[in-house]
Amino acid sequence: MAASLHHSIWYLRPLSSQHNISGNISSKKSVSTIGMQSRKNNYRSESRRGMRFQRSNCKANSTTDVEDVAKLYLGMDFGTSGARYAVIDKEGVIHSEGKREYPLYLNGDAVDWVRSWKTTLFSLLEDIPITLRSLVASISIDGTSATTLILDSKTGEALARPLLYNESCPDALPIVKSIAPLNHTVCSGSSTLCKLVSWWTSSDSSKESAVLMHQSDWLLWLLHGKIGVSDYNNALKVGYDPELESYPPWLKSQPYSHVLPTIQAPGTIISTLKEDIRTKLGFPEDCVVCTGTTDSIAAFLAARATQPGKAVTSLGSTLAIKLLSTTRIEDARFGVYSHRLDDKWLVGGASNTGGAVLRQLFSDEQLENLSMQINPMEASSLDYYPLPAEGERFPIADPKMVPRLSPRPECDAAYLHGILESIARIEAKGYALLKDLGATEAEEVFTAGGGSKNDKWTKIRERVLGLPVSRALQTEAAYGAALLALKATE
Repeated sequence: MAASLHHSIWYLRPLSSQHNISGNISSKKSVSTIGMQSRKNNYRSESRRGMRFQRSNCKANSTTDVEDVAKLYLGMDFGTSGARYAVIDKEGVIHSEGKREYPLYLNGDAVDWVRSWKTTLFSLLEDIPITLRSLVASISIDGTSATTLILDSKTGEALARPLLYNESCPDALPIVKSIAPLNHTVCSGSSTLCKLVSWWTSSDSSKESAVLMHQSDWLLWLLHGKIGVSDYNNALKVGYDPELESYPPWLKSQPYSHVLPTIQAPGTIISTLKEDIRTKLGFPEDCVVCTGTTDSIAAFLAARATQPGKAVTSLGSTLAIKLLSTTRIEDARFGVYSHRLDDKWLVGGASNTGGAVLRQLFSDEQLENLSMQINPMEASSLDYYPLPAEGERFPIADPKMVPRLSPRPECDAAYLHGILESIARIEAKGYALLKDLGATEAEEVFTAGGGSKNDKWTKIRERVLGLPVSRALQTEAAYGAALLALKATE
């Protein structure tokens, strides 16, 4: 039996508001920062005595009283628009946190994501105050679900460009549907398996030594050096069965099965941190690197919604919902899938709607000012389906769905109101769909991600959902990844 995610650390005492800083790195922004044009960095260090905060650009001066700390745990979140880190102690108190936007590197006309993610990873490690690095006992990373890399297992070189979480491979979908059970999670054009099959059938690269890795797998590999290791949350969309704890026979019989990674439970120690990284950056000799998870799972873990019926909506560049259920639900017709969490299931899906649409239309300042003009108790008559581009995953799996953002009223505040309410309707449709498919009914929704900072939007969502909606005590996926790092050592 794989190690369980149901662990005492998920029940750590709630942190006081004095300690709850993880969602406020950019407190003036009402949605998460969307962009790749800057390498700006912000971090905070927190003292357990006096609770003083510091901000700095690319400096690492900690105010943490290191004499009081035996060990620390590092989590990193690689989201759709940037990356964050959080360093916590065994009580869940944050000692330092920071963020980086992805630098924009181009390879021809395309973004060189491999270079961008690698640069960001080591920038975050360097941003951690040097006085804290020597106390870090373990590291974990979460990444975007179904973001796929194919590497040469002998050289570590990428055999193709990364395929991002929201990219669809419709050419592979008929092949996948012909081998997978009806309505399986992989039967979606954006699934990891569709991306693997698309590469397998179209690439001229050598396939004998190829290995598939998800975004967080690859980033962790850069730290521990053991290629081809993943976790059962990331591997769900490539066909891994977390209930059986194995790849199913229909998948193992395929000619590309040797490309599939080895699977362990999230928060399992893989190896120690590579010596060259450890010595260069000042991490301890026994610092370990453990398996990660997806960004939405990490956000759920951070919120500590521990009872069936509790749900977490992540409002970042996209909208992802996760509901703790006693029943496992899988239905690719609607982009619905379940992640294992001990003897329960995190049921949900991810829509392409969310903050990325807002950032296409409004600046951060406009979002803040216009939101203040909205009466959240009044329903908007505008009926939109906000998408940043063509294609939707959940609650409708339709790669050809087009955005609907018109008609646009003359009043910008009314337009924003209509968009926020339309996104809330998509969220409500998602939870209703989960109930109809047999999941435990949602009773309360916690919110993570940048959108949780917009109080007007929260009130709109509470009205539309008909449920209590509040901001999670901890809102950042990096905090959930840090909890995984803590779990690995206990």
